[in-house]
This record gives sequence, structure tokens and C-alpha cells, in this order.
Amino acid sequence: MTFRNGLNSLLRPEDSVLVLIDHQPYQLANLNSHDPQAVVNNTTALAKVAKVFGVPTILTSVVADRGGDIFPHVTEVLPDQEVIDRTFINTWEDQKVVDAVKATGRKQLIMAGLWTEICVAMPAIQAAGEGWDVTVITDASGGTSVEAHEVAIQRMIAAGINMMTWLALASEWQRDWARAETATALNDALKYHIGGSAIAYLWEQQLLNTPVPTASA
Repeated sequence: MTFRNGLNSLLRPEDSVLVLIDHQPYQLANLNSHDPQAVVNNTTALAKVAKVFGVPTILTSVVADRGGDIFPHVTEVLPDQEVIDRTFINTWEDQKVVDAVKATGRKQLIMAGLWTEICVAMPAIQAAGEGWDVTVITDASGGTSVEAHEVAIQRMIAAGINMMTWLALASEWQRDWARAETATALNDALKYHIGGSAIAYLWEQQLLNTPVPTASA
């Protein structure tokens, strides 16, 4: 295995492409590794962050007529993005998806989806074997059980796949708060999705914009 280390191993927005796989009602109904609302939140945040950095995002579902449409929380972030509906369980066997990824010209392939052990593991392992630099966002994914999710992660790590969470990815793409072209937009995207830190940030802005009371004469 080639170890992933050094500055060049970090993810860069200009080299990244995001694939969101099967964030649909059927899969969410049997999501047991995470709080379902947390996965919806994290996936929505991931889509927003990708938009901030201009990272192309491929949306794909499987048999949407039966499994349901991708969560509107996600599609509303990317209203002009076509959703590629598949019959293949393994996304990477669907040529339309692969062609859409290749058309971006990027090699850092980032994936998240439901379920981790099936719809994420299969395409991630295949793509890694074909030479793609693959990262899976674990908290925007989820499995049918804690065991299923964790075993899938172990299996993918053994295949040389990188694991991250969505906020770590956002930070890696930003890298430097002096990058003003994305810093403000990133904060605006984060403030609805990172809980206590977001509320503290909003409170800070409130305090900074509250006039200091003057003593009465």
C-alpha cells in the first residue's frame, strides 16, 4: 500500500469531484448506523461546501421510481444538476456516472452515500483499483447497522481508500482563512450545519454589532 501523507496528499478543490450516491427515502428508512437527521444535515452541508468551492457534484440515485427521489435538502442546493438514475447497485458500473466524473478532468474522487457497505464500498473499491484517488465522507454516509458501516470502512481502508468527515473536508479545501474568496461563503454555509460552534459564531456577530450602552446623564 502507498501511504497517504505529505502536503500533496491533501485534498484540493480544483482537483476534486464529489459523487453523492443514493441519498433516498428507501435507504434512509433502514439507516441504523447514524441518526438519520444527522446524515441529512451532513450531506446537505457537504453539497453546500462543494458549491462554495466550485467542486463539481454528481448526484445519482438507484431506481428512484421505487426508492424515492434524492432528499430535496440536497437537490435544492444544486437545482440545475441532473440526477443520474441507475439500475446498477454499483455506481461505478454505470457508464453515464463514470463519464460525468471523467468529464470534469479531476482525479481526487470524493464519495458519500447510503448504504456504506453496498452503495459506497463497491464503487469506491472499483474506482481506487482503476487509479482514482478516492476519499469517502463517512458522516454523510451510513449503513444498515453500526457493524455494517464500520466493517465497510475497514474494508475500504484496506483497499487504500481515504476516510474523512465533511467538516474536515471543508477545512482541507479552505486550508487558509486568508483565502477571502471562499472564507465568507464557507462561513455562511457552515453556520446552519455545525451546531454549537455555529451558534457561538452567530452570537459573536450579534455582540460585535450591538452598540455599547451609554451611561445616562
